[in-house]
Amino acid sequence: MRLDKYISNATDLSRSEVKRFIKSGLVDVDNEVKTNPGTKILPSQQVNLDGSTIVSNLNRYFMLNKPAGYVSVSKDHLHPTAISLIYEHRNERLQIAGRLDIDTTGLLIITDDGKWNHRLTSPKSHCRKLYKVTLLDPIDPRYKHQLAEGVLLDGERHRCLPAEMNQVDAHSLTLSIREGKYHQVKRMFTALGNKVEKLHRYQIGDIILDQDLLEGDYRPLSRTEVACI
Repeated sequence: MRLDKYISNATDLSRSEVKRFIKSGLVDVDNEVKTNPGTKILPSQQVNLDGSTIVSNLNRYFMLNKPAGYVSVSKDHLHPTAISLIYEHRNERLQIAGRLDIDTTGLLIITDDGKWNHRLTSPKSHCRKLYKVTLLDPIDPRYKHQLAEGVLLDGERHRCLPAEMNQVDAHSLTLSIREGKYHQVKRMFTALGNKVEKLHRYQIGDIILDQDLLEGDYRPLSRTEVACI
């Protein structure tokens, strides 16, 4: 977005007023003075006008390749948080959309758009989530049918929604579910008499984890990715 438009959208100033401020050297981006109103900036950059930080009204959306050992909460006194991997201005406003267990890796969506977050995570949305699963014991041929029928988890009154499984090798499979119950994937295979050794989420809805993202890295979602939710 253009620098002058960014400031105008976030303040009561007109574009012409903003341009005068910029040309007068009163605006800096990430502590570097900018005098061209057409300078392109990113939502993650900090913009100051005459020493005061401009708070944009634009929402932010990121995908993170979560490593093991990080918890999916904003603050934790015992473990590092996934939010701490997002080096952005005002990251205290960011929320995690669809948590992962501390030992689960892969796709986390992080945003400061509460309504969008709700659409993504609401149980009514039945948003599809895809995982790579590695089991302790060999895969039983009956699993595919049992998962498609809906597994009854310990402590639950109703079966899970049907899940789709595709076997990769003797111990590995991909799994598609449309719910987000507590520790759901692990509990599903416990109910089937097995144990999840490794769990990696690689897709939520139509948003697929970028294969170029190393563990701990993140990037903004594209407009197309944001619009698909």
